[in-house]
Amino acid sequence: MTDIILHHYDISPYSEKVRTGLGLKGLAWASVELPVIMPKPNLTALTGGYRKTPVLQIGADIYCDSQLIMRELERRYPTPSFYPAGHGAADALAWWAEKTTFSPAVSIAFAKRPDALPEGFLEDRAKFSGRNIDPIAMMAAVPNLLDQLRAHFDWLDQTLADGRSFLQGPAAGLADLAAYHPVWFLRQNFGSAAAPLDGFPRLLTWAERIAAIGHGSRSQMSAQQALDVARDATSIARATVDPQDPIGRKPGQTVTVTPDDTGRDPVVGELVASDVHEIVIRRSDREIGEVCVHFPRAGFVVAPA
Repeated sequence: MTDIILHHYDISPYSEKVRTGLGLKGLAWASVELPVIMPKPNLTALTGGYRKTPVLQIGADIYCDSQLIMRELERRYPTPSFYPAGHGAADALAWWAEKTTFSPAVSIAFAKRPDALPEGFLEDRAKFSGRNIDPIAMMAAVPNLLDQLRAHFDWLDQTLADGRSFLQGPAAGLADLAAYHPVWFLRQNFGSAAAPLDGFPRLLTWAERIAAIGHGSRSQMSAQQALDVARDATSIARATVDPQDPIGRKPGQTVTVTPDDTGRDPVVGELVASDVHEIVIRRSDREIGEVCVHFPRAGFVVAPA
């Protein structure tokens, strides 16, 4: 049985980013299919309430958010690297690419293809985001969303203008995977001939190269099997202090960790370890016992419980 378990669903763009990352590294992994909408009791038993997709599980260690998932895969499986051109710029480029293109891409799909969404999907996302989702307003916003995507896609397209195969050179890396999944989502819903992708042939050829990477070796696993794995394992996390923590947090404190884009579904636990990029909390669930849940620092708020 593979050690890597990915909790995801097939139409999730951020899951496609991670699946392609698993393919780039040539890894075998177990797939646990999540419900597209709440409730997700087996997932939240692992995470303590965090509900976003995807989530990576390795034993009793649970990694939330694709940013941290990719970092952990790189740490455990460094070759081939997600950073063929080095760190720093790749992380910054990845953050910009997906933060600026993901939301317009999915909003266009939600507006123009509501028939393709699972029943109850928009209602679930409205409840999660705390915002009303008005189909008429979504459709009215499409022209501006296309404007925004064209501008950002043109920057990506111009990056490829010198003939390079990938965004940072001859090898695919994290920046490519982060920029790719919103393009993948648009192609899945509208094909390559629809705006705004039709104006960027270099970008489409690049997307074909990313798609050819594949997803590695995927096998199926039930949610109950994944819970059993967590229950029978012991976390690798060890107490460590971040000497430069801005507010002096230390292991043993009880904290909440909350996504900063929604401010919802805080996870409560005992702080185990932290550094500039990661926060780890320990929590206990009556079904699976003790697990450690890992979050990135960027994009999350860590506060006293």
